[in-house]
Amino acid sequence: MRVAGLSPQGEMAPAIVLDGVTKSFDEGRHFALRDVGLSIAPGTFVAMVGASGSGKTTALKCINRLVEPERGEVLVDGRPVHDRPPHDLRRRIGYVFQGVGLFPHLTVAENIGITPDLLGWPRQEIVDRVAELLALVELPADYGARMPDALSGGQRQRVGIARALAARPGLLLMDEPFGALDPITRDTLGHACRRLHTALGLTTVMVTHDIFEAVLLADRIVILREGRIVADGTPHALLTDPPDDGVRALMDMPLRQAGKVRALLDGRSTDGS
Repeated sequence: MRVAGLSPQGEMAPAIVLDGVTKSFDEGRHFALRDVGLSIAPGTFVAMVGASGSGKTTALKCINRLVEPERGEVLVDGRPVHDRPPHDLRRRIGYVFQGVGLFPHLTVAENIGITPDLLGWPRQEIVDRVAELLALVELPADYGARMPDALSGGQRQRVGIARALAARPGLLLMDEPFGALDPITRDTLGHACRRLHTALGLTTVMVTHDIFEAVLLADRIVILREGRIVADGTPHALLTDPPDDGVRALMDMPLRQAGKVRALLDGRSTDGS
């Protein structure tokens, strides 16, 4: 008998596969993605890193069909994403993005519960799930009655995370989720997301410009350049053995920052370097 989620050899099937994915937005004059191949194991926290225009957000959006590739195939839990309607696929994948995108005319509780409501959950189950998620993202229970414009940026992002997790997805996609936040809030929320990833057994893919954030949060870093994957490995592997000079320059940034902090703690001048 075949066990769901297992390959014929008994190994866990990948949670996400991009197989030869190619995408252009201008009929082939430029490519956002060029023959991208990627396989992500269940339970992994992956950070996609690269300069603006490198293709990382396009790759993320191909996973939940916000972008359709010209060539190649995307699979989620072993099933091609084109085997189901886009709205059905997206309701089963948590998605968090920088702009948060809370519905301004709905309360916090209504925002969090919107996907379970669309899926036809019983009303009391939605109420209980909202309460559970407010606690999970460390917001007071009475915040459920508030409107989004009454919250700080960090609080709105916590609500966005709760909303993404409301229907108990196994997959969480995050597109620059902390980019608009101040450094302290960004650090706090980043580590909160990492704790939720572990506690809930999620597979998480996060797009970020911040290599320091990627190094601290991710199990695996995928670096894109001009639509191609140029590096893929653990933070330790990419820090200690980068595959080319471009990746080396990127990975040197957190090392330089750490060195400057150590110098300051030791009372040494950093000479502005």
